[in-house]
Amino acid sequence: MSEKQASDSPERLLLFINALLEKKALNPVVLNVKAISAFADWFIICSGASDRQVRAIAAAIQESVKKTGLLPLGIEGESEGKWVLLDYDDVIVHVFLESIRTFYDLERLWGEAPRMALPENATFLSSLPKEI
Repeated sequence: MSEKQASDSPERLLLFINALLEKKALNPVVLNVKAISAFADWFIICSGASDRQVRAIAAAIQESVKKTGLLPLGIEGESEGKWVLLDYDDVIVHVFLESIRTFYDLERLWGEAPRMALPENATFLSSLPKEI
């Protein structure tokens, strides 16, 4: 199995989602950008209520995914805790402070991308939800 196939598995995407749910990330959104992006397959966007929570969410994602041997290609904004970007090649995770997320509004910018319907108040998912 190639590296791309391994990282594109539903189980791997679930690791990202469950890590942010565990840290009670606010308003998580998963966008399927495969058909409209040349640089990623998935955008995961979520928020934290404080810079401390933003950093905790980003750290939890890194720890969870690292257990599978996957390391980020790049990390931006970690020290400030306002907008942390985790680049895992096919999956790009954006963890925002809520006010910064509202200002940049990536969901609108990538509005044509199909979304995954994440259940409200979920703390763990055993399988990926359907796209809407």
